[in-house]
Amino acid sequence: MITDSSYAVDPWLLRETDLRLDLLPQSESVFALSNGHVGWRANLDEGEPHGLPGSYLNGVYERRPLPYAEAGYGYPEAGQTMINVTNGKIIRLLVDDEPFDLRYGRLRSHERVLDLRGGVLHRTCEWTSPSGISVRVRSTRLVSLTQRAIAAVAYEVEAIDAQIRVVVQSELVANEQLPERGGDPRVAEALESPLKPEENAADDKRLRLIHCTEASCLRVAAAADHLITGPPPTRYASESADDVARLTVTSVLEPGQVLRLEKLVAYGWSGARSLPAVRDQVEAALAGAASTGWRGLVAQQRGWLEDFWSRADVEVEGDAEIQQAVRFALFHVLQAGARAEERAIPPRASPAPGTTATRSGTPTPSSCPCSPTPSPSPWPRRCAGGSPSCPPPGTGPGSWATRAPPSPGAPSTARNAPPTGRPAPRPSTSTPMWRTRWCVTWPPPATTSSSARPPWNCWWRPPGCGAPSATTTTTAASTSTG
Repeated sequence: MITDSSYAVDPWLLRETDLRLDLLPQSESVFALSNGHVGWRANLDEGEPHGLPGSYLNGVYERRPLPYAEAGYGYPEAGQTMINVTNGKIIRLLVDDEPFDLRYGRLRSHERVLDLRGGVLHRTCEWTSPSGISVRVRSTRLVSLTQRAIAAVAYEVEAIDAQIRVVVQSELVANEQLPERGGDPRVAEALESPLKPEENAADDKRLRLIHCTEASCLRVAAAADHLITGPPPTRYASESADDVARLTVTSVLEPGQVLRLEKLVAYGWSGARSLPAVRDQVEAALAGAASTGWRGLVAQQRGWLEDFWSRADVEVEGDAEIQQAVRFALFHVLQAGARAEERAIPPRASPAPGTTATRSGTPTPSSCPCSPTPSPSPWPRRCAGGSPSCPPPGTGPGSWATRAPPSPGAPSTARNAPPTGRPAPRPSTSTPMWRTRWCVTWPPPATTSSSARPPWNCWWRPPGCGAPSATTTTTAASTSTG
């Protein structure tokens, strides 16, 4: 748990005013960004130091055998491990041939701010190299809630007190080296180099890497495009190999001059589509984001969240820390499933590599015990209408609904519903419990009375509605498209 005083209290911001290297793993989780499809841990822009590198795509995993000294009935034969996909957030910096690394030189100031209303992570730091050259680095990062395949970074380097020569390297990196796991046998295995290269390209300012997992046969593509702004002469060159694609920018900055790099990253994956189809998918997503531009993505992000907070905010009077905690929790719950869209809701926005499932098959698009986002708008199409065979809320065999919780002491008007208005326990059947799901949303209140509780809209999903059987789950997972 982080109990450090460097975290300031603010109702709409989470601010870290000092960098603690011993708390990096925790802070990387706290400041993580996701939209339910793409997830980025809050690793530093330069990649190192880090607690645990993390770039994730919802539904991308690798399958590995589970050998036993002695076989037994019911033992799972294979495990499924969530993997770290291509890292698109790395931007390295060299200042007069000195690598920008916070473990060396002198860190004069460092601040990170997570804006809960803007959905962006800001970072500002001033650093003096071992040779005495000072620079100011500013970056802003987002994972788009409006364009689900897109993440973006705006990166700036400013000379402070002397002329400097800077080299900025923007990279896509696959199969990056992960920290060694401990000796605890209960820790899930993190696969080494799970992505097998299929294609790499570097064309002007655009980069692309395409890989495929060996056992689960999921094709993963990542592409990046850049916009460079700096004083003349500013030059750039690009290159690519199997596991890395890199754009290198060089410039000379006078005191007060700024070199700015805007980086757009697009992700896509599929277990069925061909390499050209997946390539075109990420290129199209990248073209759409480029037409929107960095400023447009930031504006769309803020507008999307303004709509969310207008319906989902919880105001706490008299305790600023509790108010901050409530909004922070709502924000991360929102991130976990905002753009999952007919895919399994991940257990958390940024899980560790090696998170393993041994149950038959992978989670299905209906595998949510309850709605993981307080926003009501996206869920009817995912839970109520996610499958053509799904009946609408409150209809169909075995379903029940109630529009409002009954008053104390009054009999419930919903079949099998308890007086609290919450879902009643499912009757015992031969169907495994994990295959039957509940989905709950809270629409906006229909009354203006401040004392009235918002109406509930709950329903039970009958077995087989949108959830494939255990024997077909693996196939369904492997043919999904991200």
